[in-house]
Parts: sequence; C-alpha cells; structure tokens
Amino acid sequence: MTGHEAAEEWRPVCRMVELAVDRGVTALVHGQAIAIFRTGDDAVYALGNHDPFARHAGGGISRGIVGRRGETPFVASPAHRHAFDLRTGRCLDDHHVTVPAYDVKVVEGVVLVGSRKAA
Repeated sequence: MTGHEAAEEWRPVCRMVELAVDRGVTALVHGQAIAIFRTGDDAVYALGNHDPFARHAGGGISRGIVGRRGETPFVASPAHRHAFDLRTGRCLDDHHVTVPAYDVKVVEGVVLVGSRKAA
C-alpha cells in the first residue's frame, strides 16, 4: 500500500468542536453508517451505527447513552440498553455480539475515521 492509498483511507467527518460530549452523531464513511462519539476526556470513537438487538432501525446506536463501566467507555443501545465498548465494539452484556469499530484520529481539530478495526 502506498502512502497515498493509506491517506485515502482516512475520511474527514467533522471538526472536534462540533461533537457534543457524551453524545453520538452519525456519518456516512466508506459507504457505511458510522456512529461517532466524543467522551468527557476528549477521546473520539467510531462504531457501526447498527444496533444488533433492535428489530427495526430506530435511529441506530448513535442515539444511545454514553457512560463508563470502570475504565471501559461504552454506549448503551437505545433499544434495549445493551452496552458496547466504544474502543472495540464488543457487547459488555453478551460477549458473543459485536458491532464494527473503526480507527479514529484528530488532526488539527478535524475528526478523521479510518478503516475497520480487526475483530
């Protein structure tokens, strides 16, 4: 992979200041609906915006409640309140369930979403 190809994997989504703390927003990145979250410590995370426990779309995981369990930042799905680790996408309540997690970085105040993390 050339440097140019690697640079193209990172997609600008929004400015960091546009993200409310402990709230999710949805963006279309690499053809996928991605939920972007900013936590109180200014960390930014990206998960697939599909709630695997919801029978209908219902707005997706971006509408969930952000919190912490110990050192683990999570979002609780809006449909059934299942908690998903913001770092990995793994469900904290059912370890057999995951949602995709994506690489994120902030460069000069711009949030960039990269490729899907390996499971």
